[in-house]
Amino acid sequence: MTQSALLLIDLQNDFCADGALAVPDGDSVIAVANRLIDACKTRGIAVLASQDWHPANHGSFASQQGEPPYTQGELAGLPQTWWPDHCVQNSPGAALHPELHQQAIDALFYKGEDPLVDSYSAFFDNGQRRQTELDGWLRHHEVTELIIMGLATDYCVKFTVMDALRLGYRVTLVTDGCRGVNLSPQDSERALAEMAAAGATLSAEAESLQ
Repeated sequence: MTQSALLLIDLQNDFCADGALAVPDGDSVIAVANRLIDACKTRGIAVLASQDWHPANHGSFASQQGEPPYTQGELAGLPQTWWPDHCVQNSPGAALHPELHQQAIDALFYKGEDPLVDSYSAFFDNGQRRQTELDGWLRHHEVTELIIMGLATDYCVKFTVMDALRLGYRVTLVTDGCRGVNLSPQDSERALAEMAAAGATLSAEAESLQ
């Protein structure tokens, strides 16, 4: 029997309205998440969530580099966008959105704790040098299929989906549960195409649990 889990990516205050790194229309995915959470709970499907969890001196922060936000540079030998300070550990911005059905989340996975490298994926840092506890948890619970949604389509969602596929998981991406940063106008569309080409199933909310 296939074991599935719902994985919610970074549904945090700083990525929603008035947040330090607000994703356009990001708040609208919370209602989608809550409906999926409720549906999963009635079916005995685990609900997991990731959180960006940066130290205040994280190297991806524009403030640490003396550079304007959203410009490009290099961190840990990798191309890097310099972001506004966001999701600082234990800050209100790092907290999960208050309307999210948090009590139903079975396990939380933190990422981005190393100040020397950014970590978009819920599985690995951007250099694939360290991994979170997510893959170990999934294998321990014999999960083989992931239903993924969250913020943002073109960064943390995309990197998580691509890593999940490389690790051998089947992935269904709930497209109406995602929103993108879109530093370039077509970034989210390109990210969706990349994920589909890599093997993810793109699904609307109503179809994702069928």
